[in-house]
Amino acid sequence: MPTLILVRHGRSTANTSGVLAGWTPGVALDERGTAQAAALPARLADLPLAEVVASPLQRCQETVRPLLDARPGLRAHTDERIGECHYGDWSGRKLAELNDDPLMEVVQSHPSAAAFPGGESMRAMQTRAAEAVREWNARIERDHGPDAVYLMCSHGDIIKSLVADALGLHLDLFQRVSVEPCSVTAIRYTRLRPYLVRLGDTGDLASLAPHGAPSGSAGEDAPVGGGAGAP
Repeated sequence: MPTLILVRHGRSTANTSGVLAGWTPGVALDERGTAQAAALPARLADLPLAEVVASPLQRCQETVRPLLDARPGLRAHTDERIGECHYGDWSGRKLAELNDDPLMEVVQSHPSAAAFPGGESMRAMQTRAAEAVREWNARIERDHGPDAVYLMCSHGDIIKSLVADALGLHLDLFQRVSVEPCSVTAIRYTRLRPYLVRLGDTGDLASLAPHGAPSGSAGEDAPVGGGAGAP
């Protein structure tokens, strides 16, 4: 079965302003995010990508654009099922403000029970994303063979939930996973089990240095949506 390359979108204007974007329209890459996207073709140069699938949201479409420009003829698709979690009434609000909402404790400690008012549950988010991956795995294998490699550009919480699915982790543990903007996560699927072969790889070891709490987070909580990454 294929190998899936999961790329989180580059840093966005919402990431740096501490806003939970969700499906809010018009959230673009910031200057650093644009540079991260521009560097992506070189980082992936050795990979024979069969196809590219991206979330419909602007920040993901902007992230894959340099890669598609660098590889004319590479087929690109959009799939809403790997779009960001529908945060409902939380969308567009400051994370610092949301930290005081009692639901945030559930999101952090018991996400399988978390459902956003006016949005979706985190269980539903994981289910739709995992179903999308399995359907794309079958399609890519059918069209390109079992050793094919393809790329999905998605969002922090989506990628974390797919990592949890691949590792057989309960969704309640997915907040222990961290994927920075424009990081690369790779999952190799086989008939019997998936293998996580890369997790949140940015190629930047400096980001491992202590730099305080992630932007928009409260202490040791995992930033909903994925955070802005290292400064």
